[in-house]
Amino acid sequence: MNEKYSIIICDPPWDYGGQTQHGGKGNPNSGGAIVHYPTMTVDQMIETIHPIEWAEQDCLLFMWSSWPHLNQAIRLGEGWGFKYVHTPFIWHKMRTNPGFYTMTQTEPVLCFKRGKIPQPRGTRNERQVVEALRGRHSEKPREVQERIARMFPTQKKLEMFARQTYPGWDAWGNEV
Repeated sequence: MNEKYSIIICDPPWDYGGQTQHGGKGNPNSGGAIVHYPTMTVDQMIETIHPIEWAEQDCLLFMWSSWPHLNQAIRLGEGWGFKYVHTPFIWHKMRTNPGFYTMTQTEPVLCFKRGKIPQPRGTRNERQVVEALRGRHSEKPREVQERIARMFPTQKKLEMFARQTYPGWDAWGNEV
């Protein structure tokens, strides 16, 4: 890829160690990530994927994480050459998922930075909490990208590990 981007968003194919999710009574497997797409360890992603090569000198990387992968997400962003700076979005899924300690109903989007915040800026009053009903496995609410696009309306944008295309964003992934 020869393009350079000021805004990158990604939903890494987190490895859960081969685990799948329990679907409840009568459904032993609701299908974890490994059932839906190839997963990768953090080390594999750091070694084989290099978004810093696609990043402008001033670039923000927005990364979806699950709470169990929070430390791995920070390690991945830093391994890719970015510095963790903030958690700008929390998705409230409006439904719960089984969890190890509590019923999980939110998912964070972390923000990493290379250089400075890309200029010019757009809106600065976007809300952190995104309320959107959970859909198919790993499907993310487009509201997050819409908010980012309002925050950075003129910057070139890339979605990594994309499963579909979205207006105003270039897409990279094995499903697009």
